[in-house]
Amino acid sequence: MKAVKKMSKFLKMIGRFLFRLFEGIYKILDKLIIMPISRLVYNISKLLKSNNRINKMLNQPHFLIVISLVFAVICFLLIDNKVINLVENEAEVIKNVPVNLIYNEEAYVVENVPETVDITITGRKSDIYLAKQLGEFAVELDLSKYTEEGTRKVYFTYSKSIDTVKYILDPSYLTVTIKDKVSEVHSVTYDLVSTDDLDEKLSVGSISLDSSEVVVKGSQDTLDQISSIKALVSVSSDEYTEADTYEMTNIPLVAYNKKGEIIKNLEIVPNVMTGTLVLKSYKSTVPLLINTTGNLINGKAIASITVNNSSAFSLDIYGEENEIKNISNVPVTINVDGLGSESVKTYKVTLSKPAGVRHMSSKNVTITATFGDENQKALTIKSIDGKNLADGYSANIINTEGVPVQVKGVQSNISSIEANNVKAYVDLAGLTEGTHQLEVKIDNNNPLVKYVVSSTITVKITKD
Repeated sequence: MKAVKKMSKFLKMIGRFLFRLFEGIYKILDKLIIMPISRLVYNISKLLKSNNRINKMLNQPHFLIVISLVFAVICFLLIDNKVINLVENEAEVIKNVPVNLIYNEEAYVVENVPETVDITITGRKSDIYLAKQLGEFAVELDLSKYTEEGTRKVYFTYSKSIDTVKYILDPSYLTVTIKDKVSEVHSVTYDLVSTDDLDEKLSVGSISLDSSEVVVKGSQDTLDQISSIKALVSVSSDEYTEADTYEMTNIPLVAYNKKGEIIKNLEIVPNVMTGTLVLKSYKSTVPLLINTTGNLINGKAIASITVNNSSAFSLDIYGEENEIKNISNVPVTINVDGLGSESVKTYKVTLSKPAGVRHMSSKNVTITATFGDENQKALTIKSIDGKNLADGYSANIINTEGVPVQVKGVQSNISSIEANNVKAYVDLAGLTEGTHQLEVKIDNNNPLVKYVVSSTITVKITKD
């Protein structure tokens, strides 16, 4: 039924086209032929007034119509047989016409054959229009007669829907290479794709493919280029909304060379796989670590810092288990340079995700800092650790009297700090055998307190 309707629509289209064509031809003939002939006859009739018989004939309307019709038919026949060409030839390019390659696919591999070609059609506009409406642009490359390896110069074959149109293929012929098809067994691994589309709270727990090997077919020199066969596992499906186990189907397979480029002209059997995807949600709750930059005005210190009105703010982070388990906090820095004259400063902060974190329960926070008068407290630190010493060395920290440290902050924040609460160390990175004078550093994660060390200590490093 659809085919009948389609044909009926096509015939109506052809009919409208022919009607407009003849209407246009009639107007041209009327202007260029009928009217001039009528004037000619009229003028002749004036000259022949003396001949009553001819005069009477020429004054008959039917006679003039018959004469005009005869001339119109003659002109139409001349135009239709291209004796007179009122319309110039035109050309149009039909791009990306598929090539139907015919050959023994089980025994051979054919190289250097394009998937599509372009066809240029030339002729009268009406003929080109009909050719495009029919749309039968079938192009074939028949190599079935070749039964041996080698290089061949071959020509395309194609069908002509309209004989009055000239068809030109680009390219019209090819030099193709025919090679024996061989097969090998290769192992298969997987690559994750579209990971950005996965819910940020989810992570891939495991992936298992139903088969670890495939058969790859192609020419021997193409098979020699294979570096790996990958199953491209996409995690962008709308089904993957929660931690669960999912069955996957139609996983595409591709072959890569050593440069990571996809190898074409290969047959992978099977060309798709099935497998199982396990999605998990790994979460860790960590605090927000507040760091400061800049210096307050003299005599002032930070009295308190709250995040979203909480002095013990924490947030949930999600990501791969082996990555987020090593994350102890989410750092953020606020600038306090030149502050202290006012009692409160509020910051609107957008948090940055640490490396390995896919999602955080909070992206934006409000940090409020209050300021007060600075006080100082003197401590003497005798317990000092050495960090980052290279393997094969030992360090002896020479410190008989201890190291004086000034603790600065508002009184309520420094009053409870004692020497045994302070973690002091020296950085031994890159040091070798010998005696060294080093600065003492304080391991401090508390933005409400500052430690000032003004002296150095002696460290002796020896080989084990």
